[in-house]
Amino acid sequence: MISRFLTSVLCLFPGLVFADAVVATRTVKATAIITELDVKVISGEIPGSFDAIHNVIGQEARTTLYAGRPVRFDDVGPPAIVARNQIVPLRFEASGLVIATEGRSLERGAAGDRVRIMNLASRKTLFGQVQPDGSVLVR
Repeated sequence: MISRFLTSVLCLFPGLVFADAVVATRTVKATAIITELDVKVISGEIPGSFDAIHNVIGQEARTTLYAGRPVRFDDVGPPAIVARNQIVPLRFEASGLVIATEGRSLERGAAGDRVRIMNLASRKTLFGQVQPDGSVLVR
């Protein structure tokens, strides 16, 4: 009887889709790496949130995640490889010219993020892109 009812509902509403949502199982502080113990999948679609647990595990919490609340797209991201106040190698590349020096990161950032950097030699503030090796490329 129940399967017959579900079949009739699905026939009447062909666009009806059953979806999942990823929610936190416990409070996860910002900057913590998310593990399989921190999240679970529940039934129900929540707009703007993840629907697969493998997209969240191994990511870094950008904000505090609270137990029972959905994990939204802006709540997590790749783990930061450059910390605030960390001394990092700077590279400037333009027209075949390459200049290498050191700078102080003024922000945390993951690979691909745009961060503010202070050139230690000139004390100027620059913007650069964090590279996978932990250096910052300034253009």
